[in-house]
Amino acid sequence: MDGRGRALDNITIERFWRTLKYTEVYIKDYETPKEARREIGRFIQKYNDVRLHSNMDYRTLAEAYHGIAAAIAV
Repeated sequence: MDGRGRALDNITIERFWRTLKYTEVYIKDYETPKEARREIGRFIQKYNDVRLHSNMDYRTLAEAYHGIAAAIAV
């Protein structure tokens, strides 16, 4: 990795992939690739729109993102 802070930037996405793997993929036995895509899509939707995140002041990622976008637009 080059540039300052790159390794720290990667932590967020690595944590997401770990959460996805350990709470969705590894514990389920998908019958088809179509089912896997559907269930993983549902997980990601819940992760973004329903699950509260402590590093976002216990807001959802969608709330945090749209709050930032609204603040920038003003």
